Amino acid sequence: MTRLAPTASRRISQGIGRITEAALGPYQTAVVRIGFSATWLLFLLREFPHRQELYGPDGPWSWGLAQQLVADNGAFTVLMWSGSRIWFELVYVLAVLASLLLLLGWRTRTLSVVFMVGVLSLQNRSIFVGDGGDNVLHLMSLYLVFTRCGQVWSLDARRARRARARVLFDAAPDRVGPALWAVLGTLLVAGTAAGKLDGDLLVPVILWGMWLAQGVWWAVARRERGGEPRMLLDIVGNVVHNAALFVIMAEACLIYATAGWYKIQGSRWQDGTAVYYPLHLDYFSPWPALSDLMSSSGTMVMLVTYGTVVVQVAFPFTLFNRRVKNVLLAVMMTEHAVIAVVLGLPFFSLAMIAADAVFLPTSFLRRLGEWAARARVRLLVRLPGSERALPGPPTSGAADETAADETAHTRT
Repeated sequence: MTRLAPTASRRISQGIGRITEAALGPYQTAVVRIGFSATWLLFLLREFPHRQELYGPDGPWSWGLAQQLVADNGAFTVLMWSGSRIWFELVYVLAVLASLLLLLGWRTRTLSVVFMVGVLSLQNRSIFVGDGGDNVLHLMSLYLVFTRCGQVWSLDARRARRARARVLFDAAPDRVGPALWAVLGTLLVAGTAAGKLDGDLLVPVILWGMWLAQGVWWAVARRERGGEPRMLLDIVGNVVHNAALFVIMAEACLIYATAGWYKIQGSRWQDGTAVYYPLHLDYFSPWPALSDLMSSSGTMVMLVTYGTVVVQVAFPFTLFNRRVKNVLLAVMMTEHAVIAVVLGLPFFSLAMIAADAVFLPTSFLRRLGEWAARARVRLLVRLPGSERALPGPPTSGAADETAADETAHTRT
C-alpha cells in the first residue's frame, strides 16, 4: 500500500497537469470546426433560393405559429425578434458569413458564438424542417463555443505565428477584437433590455458568459503578458476546452450507442430486412437504379442491416483499442458516404462524418494537413505571377511538421 500510494499520486498529478497545461486534440477540434461549419454553410447556400419557404416570415410555418411555439418551449431564435423580411434576410446572410469565417478560422472564439446563434436561430424558427443531422449540428454548435478550435488550420493560428515573429518589435495593437467585442456587447445589451432573451436561460447565460470572459481575457492579456493572471486564465481555458472535447466525444458515442440499441429492438432489424425498405421510398431514392441494384441481393441487404447494428453498438467499446477503433471509424465514415449518395442525405452524412472526425488519429490528421499544404503550394506555383508571390521552392515535410507543432500550442 505504501508503494502504491506514491504511484497513484504521481499518476493523478500527471493527469491534472495534462488537462491544465495544454488544450488537447488541437487537430481533432479543428476538423470538427471545419466539418460542421462547412456542413452548415453548404446547406444554407443550397437552400438559399428556398430560404423564405423554410425559415422566412411568409413560409408555410408562419411567423405567428413559430412565435406561439417559441413562447411555449422557450427556444432561442433571433428571428422572433422581428417579423420583417429585411431582418430575416440580414440574419440569414450573417449566418452564412459566420459559417464561412469559422470555416477559415478567423476570430474563432467570437465567430463560434455567432455561428451558434445562427444555427439555433434558423433551426428553432422552423423545428419541423431537417433531419437527424440537424440535431447533431444543433448540439455541436453549442459545444464548439467552449473549445479552442482555432489552434491549427486557421487564420488565427497564422496570425499568432506572425505575432510571435514580431515579438522583438512593437506590434500594432489588436483593434478588430475589441471592436467586435463592443459591437456584439451592444447588441447583447439591447436584446436583454428589450426582453428578447427571455425564455430558456441556457443560451443567454452562454452569450453573457462568453462576452464577459472575452473582455476579461483581453484586459488581462494587454496588461499582464505572461503574468500569473494570464497563466490562470490560460489554465481555465484549457480545462474548459478539454471538458468540451470530452463532451463532444461522449455525445458521438451516445448517438451511436442509442441508435444501435434502439435498432436491436426493431423487428425489421432483427430479421435483417430494415435496409430494404428505405431503398424503395421515393423520398430516399435520388438514384432509383442504384437503390434497386443494392436491394436486389438479399444477402447484401442482410449484411448491411446486421453490420450497421454491430458497428453502432460496438463502436463505444472499441475506444480502448486504437486499431479496432480506427477500422470501425473508417467503416462508419464509408457508410455515411454511401448514405449521402444512395439515400440522398448529404448534410446528415456530413454532420455525422464531422462528429466521427473527433476520433481520428493525430498522426493521420497531421499527414492530411501536410498533403493539403503541398497541394496548395502546387496550385500557387501554377498560377500566373506566382514566382514573385512565393519566397522560394516548397520545403520538405519537416518544415510543415515544425509549423504544426508550433501552432498546436497557440492560444486562440
